[in-house]
Amino acid sequence: MSRAGEINPIMRLIKGGGRNPEPISRVLRPVNWGWVTVVASLLLSLLGIYAIDMGLNENLDPTLGQLSTTAIKQFIFMIMGILACLVIMLPHYKLVSAFAWLYFVICIALLVFLLVPGIPSSIVTPRNGARSWINLGVTDFQPSEITKIAFVLGVAQYLRFRTQHRKLRGLVVPGIIAMIPVGLITVQPDLGTASLFVPALFAMLIAAGARLRHLTLIVLCAAMSAPIAYPFMRPHQKARIEAIVKQFQGDESTNFDINFQSSRAQMLIAAGQVTGTPEPTARALVRYNALPERENDMIFAVVVARFGLLGGMAMLGLYALWVIGALIVAASCREPMGRLIAVGLPAFIATQVIINVGMNIGILPIIGITLPFLSAGGSSLITCWIMTGLLMNVAFHRPKPPYRSSFEYADDDDQPHPLKPSRPYGKQVGFSGRAFTR
Repeated sequence: MSRAGEINPIMRLIKGGGRNPEPISRVLRPVNWGWVTVVASLLLSLLGIYAIDMGLNENLDPTLGQLSTTAIKQFIFMIMGILACLVIMLPHYKLVSAFAWLYFVICIALLVFLLVPGIPSSIVTPRNGARSWINLGVTDFQPSEITKIAFVLGVAQYLRFRTQHRKLRGLVVPGIIAMIPVGLITVQPDLGTASLFVPALFAMLIAAGARLRHLTLIVLCAAMSAPIAYPFMRPHQKARIEAIVKQFQGDESTNFDINFQSSRAQMLIAAGQVTGTPEPTARALVRYNALPERENDMIFAVVVARFGLLGGMAMLGLYALWVIGALIVAASCREPMGRLIAVGLPAFIATQVIINVGMNIGILPIIGITLPFLSAGGSSLITCWIMTGLLMNVAFHRPKPPYRSSFEYADDDDQPHPLKPSRPYGKQVGFSGRAFTR
């Protein structure tokens, strides 16, 4: 606790009082790599609005009318997302993360609510057989989206001061934390969203110093046990797997059946060639190709049909900038909570992009997963912008003492390396990876 009469550094900065006001460079980082994620988020969101309009607008000539209704809604959601980003980046991330378990419990309760029998269909309306949305009247809310953020905060809160995850049995608790939302989301069923949590967990465990041999063993065991789960899968899930196998075999017999969505997406991607097609042509291709979910899961095919292979690569480049910016923020943060947040969030985004693009080009089964920032949907877009705000928060605020230095271990030791004491706000002493103000 601070000595009597001592002014908190941030309050000193705001008030400008005291003989020696705290330099802004010791409290905030105005210039940081978080801005890269903000720029990438804005460009991807605008591209998404354009692609949604291209996929749904009945006017083949955009000069003859206004944006489609869904594109206008997406623009409104983008503004709401930007506002949420600004709000979430203002308080120090330690204050935000202090309620991590509360967020997690609320999200789990919402996921359970979706599965409660007897809930009126006017409140929980199934879509494509999935109970994933809560009707709020003016829009629908998808709890599994915001659960991604609550999950990252919860796992970061658990791992920040622990070393048990350096042992195989110490991975049990993080695994249970992940299995709770994964199980509830799988039952909806939403296998696409459920598949994102484990890669994010692994990324955070690696950043926290978990041993790769333990994680590799878990992956190998899961891969060997996967065939055992096949008989317990639902018929439509088995059909998706059989469909992707037929695609690899060159069998076109299901192109107007189970593989219709995938084959249409690949046709649009091929039509874009290298440099794309003129806008009226691209709109006609998308409209008359009858591609299902062209504003959601298959929006990547719409982008490539318009801008070609080069445009698709540029779009992936924006995602790469977002992820790289986030990882540089993580590397520059010496406090464990901030570092884990800045690792877990890009893990979700990167995994989601890889799976979605793989679905569109026909190398992965279609499991119903959207493209971050681009696909239509308020819950998804606002969640992505909140992720950007959290990254900016970590990049913008310097850690407050007392804090434990980020995870650094000797190869044969389960205790953090003693690090040289850092002195962001005064004299500190480092001991076993901890720093205390005195």
